[in-house]
Amino acid sequence: MSFPIGAKLIGVGSAVPVNVVTNADIEKLVDTSDEWIKTRTGISQRYVVKDDETAAGLATEAARDAIAFAGIDPTLIDLIIVATSTPDNLYPSTACMVQAQIGAKNAAAFDLEAACTGIIYALSVAQQFIATGMNKTVLVVGVDIHSRFLNWEDRNTCILFGDGAGAFIVQASDENEILATYLRADGSGGHLLSIPNYGTMFPHEGTTQPEASHGFLHMNGKAIYEFAVNAVPEAVRTTCVKAGIEVADIDFMVPHQANQRIIKSAAEKLGLKPEQIVSNVAEYGNTSAASIPIAFSDAVKSGQVKPSSLMVLVGFGGGLTWGAAVLKWTATDKRSKTTGTKS
Repeated sequence: MSFPIGAKLIGVGSAVPVNVVTNADIEKLVDTSDEWIKTRTGISQRYVVKDDETAAGLATEAARDAIAFAGIDPTLIDLIIVATSTPDNLYPSTACMVQAQIGAKNAAAFDLEAACTGIIYALSVAQQFIATGMNKTVLVVGVDIHSRFLNWEDRNTCILFGDGAGAFIVQASDENEILATYLRADGSGGHLLSIPNYGTMFPHEGTTQPEASHGFLHMNGKAIYEFAVNAVPEAVRTTCVKAGIEVADIDFMVPHQANQRIIKSAAEKLGLKPEQIVSNVAEYGNTSAASIPIAFSDAVKSGQVKPSSLMVLVGFGGGLTWGAAVLKWTATDKRSKTTGTKS
């Protein structure tokens, strides 16, 4: 698909809480073990917010990290899209709160909700706003705090999720480096992964809070696994076709960091080698909409992913939703030239 105006990534950033929850910590809460968790998920630890930490706060930290990487002034940003399923408020939007905190006074701002695939949806939307000429520099953030929606007595879900935020800066360019995006949804599977929360289905009655159980995450793990191991290869193959490339041309795949078994199965179906897969699920767990940019950011800053790499980002999650983006990564960390910051 061709666009009137090209778009490229010029910055990436991330932020996580300070508090680490290890598998040993979870052993104290539910009947499980480090070995059981690692074998089934690949997760060793996750970061979990404390009482005074917020989604907007994490998103702001990740945004500042990406802005510093790109070496731009926040006033150049003319649109902010925050992908989140766990906002601090129904409104104001998390995006508006980030806009105020980073000083992006010229930016419009809105939230987007597509669960763990939200960052792919937001990246696609950002590209299209740029393609029309509506915007030139877009901040895209994925942030989620699932720890506040977990039943910490349910070993099937509390072991999986961590909190965090990741961000991209997308800018108009003569050379289009976001080669293709692909978005899908299947609402008939919405019941397989959900958080019945405080929307209009569960309104306040006077001063009475909704029942706490309404806010717990519910997941059919077996069904989600079967969905994911098929959705990821389908999304990658389809997006590569749209981009005019072969899967074999891909240097790295950055999948949603939900479960190492899902990542491994999808990679094998695509014929990708282990060294081509960007994975940090062991350290972070499933950070939902934040997982892809956090993994991307870690891979860039560690040197695993270098400029000129051809990447595919692929997500899946509640809704059900899934999607992918194929892009070239050519950016370099501007801080490394001026402050000596490790890139």
